[in-house]
Amino acid sequence: MPNLPDSGFHRIASFYDRLARLVYSDALEQAQLSLLPHLPQKGRVLVIGGGSGWILDQLLLTGKQLDILYLDAAPAMLQRAQYRFERFQLPHQCMVSFRLGNEQALQPHEQFGVVITPFLLDLFPPSRLTQLMQTLSAALTPTGRWLFADFWPMQQPPPLRQQLLVWGMYTFFGLVSGVKAKQLPDYATHFSSLGFEEKYSSNFYGGMVQAKVFYLSPAQPLYLYLEKYFLNQYK
Repeated sequence: MPNLPDSGFHRIASFYDRLARLVYSDALEQAQLSLLPHLPQKGRVLVIGGGSGWILDQLLLTGKQLDILYLDAAPAMLQRAQYRFERFQLPHQCMVSFRLGNEQALQPHEQFGVVITPFLLDLFPPSRLTQLMQTLSAALTPTGRWLFADFWPMQQPPPLRQQLLVWGMYTFFGLVSGVKAKQLPDYATHFSSLGFEEKYSSNFYGGMVQAKVFYLSPAQPLYLYLEKYFLNQYK
């Protein structure tokens, strides 16, 4: 297999879901489920880093008319998501397309009313995360929403058990999947710098996991609108 950017989870696709459930029970799934009521009745949705397709099943079950682009950098994860979709038997009103790659695989003028990042943003060090989030922000319509679920301890500093879990995750995934990050990002600063405001928040697994919905602030500075426009025009 070619050395595709950000494709390290290809190696662990066969057991990642079982591992996550073993450690966190259903907390990661519950966090993602809590975001589904915030989907519009219809619209274009980008799911990036959704993995083996569990979240795609949940989107199909909403009964909403969604045009979904499922984007994942790990070939084995994308294959599993496609396999699940092909065997999905219940009626739904969604259109789904699959694409291999990271955010750079988005086309220059693609726009989405919803961006979903399920346990994706914690994988990247600050400079790479800034690049990723700028690209996703540029792909979001001005009235769109960003549905976020990730490890974001509410208590700072986190309790010792949570600190050990975070250390263990970065150590393990750094070794087996090439994850470059060493610590959880300062999510609040990243979202704020892009002009986003939090509209919903819920926590899981003793406050270690949070689910949030972000909208672009109507009062964001003009330069942020201009930056987003030029990113769309020339990226």
